[in-house]
Amino acid sequence: MDEQKIARINALYRKSKAEGLTDAEKREQKVLRQEYLEAIRGNLRSQLNNIDIQEKDGSITNLGQRYGEKTGH
Repeated sequence: MDEQKIARINALYRKSKAEGLTDAEKREQKVLRQEYLEAIRGNLRSQLNNIDIQEKDGSITNLGQRYGEKTGH
């Protein structure tokens, strides 16, 4: 998600607190928030897929391989 979209999310939030949003702005805010959450989840999933853990028996297990590298919802 680029900085312009994050700035727009913040601007809509500030406007909602100050004066309220139109129906179109509410829909835009909802879409942008959903996109933001998807980006956060994707980044977290990517990080978790790159983590290796050492098992009690000393073997190394990659979490992405162990739990299947999920890229969708």
